Amino acid sequence: MPSATAERVLAILADVLETEAPRRDPELRLYDVHLLDSLRTVELIVALEESFGFEISPAQLDRSEWATPRLIVDYVARRVDR
Repeated sequence: MPSATAERVLAILADVLETEAPRRDPELRLYDVHLLDSLRTVELIVALEESFGFEISPAQLDRSEWATPRLIVDYVARRVDR
């Protein structure tokens, strides 16, 4: 995952979650280990929107697409490429 987009997403994740765990383990199940919950998901959405300049609708967000840091990076990369 060593792209500029990936690095930005991981930095945002680390900031919102207040831990470097997403950088160390791209397969970490963020909801299962309670690093992401409803409030932090909203915080993450806002931070990603501000950083990347696109809108993310919480109502259309599929939690399974954001289960791990790698999946979040992939999601953002797809949105950036549009």
